[in-house]
Amino acid sequence: MKERDVPAVLTLKDIARQAGVSLATVDRVLHNRPGVRPDTVRRVREAIERNAFQPHVAAAELARGRTRRFAFVMPSGPNLFMQQIHSYLGQMSAWLSARRLAIETVATDVFEASALASSLDALADDYDGVAVVALDHPSVRAAINDLVDAGTKVVTLVSDVPSSRRHHYVGIDNIAAGRTAGALVGRLVGVRKGKVAIIAGSRGLRDHAERIFGFNQVMGGEFSGLDVLPVLESRDDDVRSEQLMTRLLGRHPDIVGLYNVGAGTAGVAKALVEQGREKQVVFVGHDVTVLTRKLLLQGVMAAAISQNPGHEARAAVRVLLALARGEPILSEQEKIRIDIVMRDNLP
Repeated sequence: MKERDVPAVLTLKDIARQAGVSLATVDRVLHNRPGVRPDTVRRVREAIERNAFQPHVAAAELARGRTRRFAFVMPSGPNLFMQQIHSYLGQMSAWLSARRLAIETVATDVFEASALASSLDALADDYDGVAVVALDHPSVRAAINDLVDAGTKVVTLVSDVPSSRRHHYVGIDNIAAGRTAGALVGRLVGVRKGKVAIIAGSRGLRDHAERIFGFNQVMGGEFSGLDVLPVLESRDDDVRSEQLMTRLLGRHPDIVGLYNVGAGTAGVAKALVEQGREKQVVFVGHDVTVLTRKLLLQGVMAAAISQNPGHEARAAVRVLLALARGEPILSEQEKIRIDIVMRDNLP
């Protein structure tokens, strides 16, 4: 199912037509002027409520030339999925311009709590809204809360900090994603016995921690014949991922499954290929990128757990705009789906 289109922007004329009254009557009701019958007032207000119509916000912003500024705090480094989100934000320029929105991206080390917290602190008083790929750490939580206390709308993107006072989370259900990966690894390994490796960027990232939790739930409950090795952290770095995977393969020749929780996919795949194990190890990872597409076609990866980066970019902007305007969030529209992509159904 495709992401729903954004509903067309309603005007006062639309409300007047639905209520069966004149534009002047709608204006009188909105401004609580006398001379309108109670039944007419009721019809107009019902049309407004039914459409969650807020006529003053957008019009006032356009009249004043008000430009809202949003910041997207993203991981530094060559994370292909995050680069896709950044690219989709760039493609929204016309949509943003029509709504007097300006978006700036801030690159930082999201694996280092102090660096991420400092980046968030530096945004205080400069932006109407902030979307952040967040590390679940006390200093990051405090920085988010400080922004919220100062009146900034904060949305966590991809990775959540639910104990903070952030306003909304945009991303997939990561426990469900991890469970999906566990089911794929276990079923594709089949009757073979052996070990399963897990490479994560950081357990401090909520999305990675939740994926690991979901994965272990399924492995322990449904595939107890497979021995899951302790999680190793790569900080989503290709070189580090390759080194970790190479050592694992050397120490455990009976590895039959692999779950790569975050990025660093190129390094993991390189280690598998160089050790001649790419056809023996069931490798499940995340996201459809130029790289994972190639690995799926080559048979190095068995499957990718996918989330739509374009949907995430658009959803984060729409949610921030709704929060800034005090409008309702269309939860069903902004829900991010989990997809399973294999070589045979590559989009």
